[in-house]
Amino acid sequence: MAKYLLLKHYRGAPASVNDTPMEQWTPEEISAHMQYMNDFAARLEKTGEFVGSQALSPEGTFVRYDGEGRPPVTDGPFAETKDLIAGWMVIDVDDYQRALELAGELSAAPGAGGKPIHEWLELRPFMGECPTITE
Repeated sequence: MAKYLLLKHYRGAPASVNDTPMEQWTPEEISAHMQYMNDFAARLEKTGEFVGSQALSPEGTFVRYDGEGRPPVTDGPFAETKDLIAGWMVIDVDDYQRALELAGELSAAPGAGGKPIHEWLELRPFMGECPTITE
């Protein structure tokens, strides 16, 4: 089994192939989208492939040590991008192909008008153990 992180990238206008920004979705469309993701996670819980997930607030801050003892703080995500990470899910699957299959399925969550949003998902494997040097 291998663990993968699915990062849900929300794009502002245009939202995705669907082209309707989420802030313009009806409450029913938002509920249908959330239900799709909950059903997806519940199905993976039954197969043992679900590890965890969490939606993220659009507000954020970037912090980086400046070498002088005080961390500079910037507003984030960066204003010049319409992308933000809306949430994450961790899956534990047999192989990379299964991870791709699940990411593609999750990308089809419904949006405005019930049409799939074709959301960008970043699929990242967890690092394994670092190799050990033996002499």
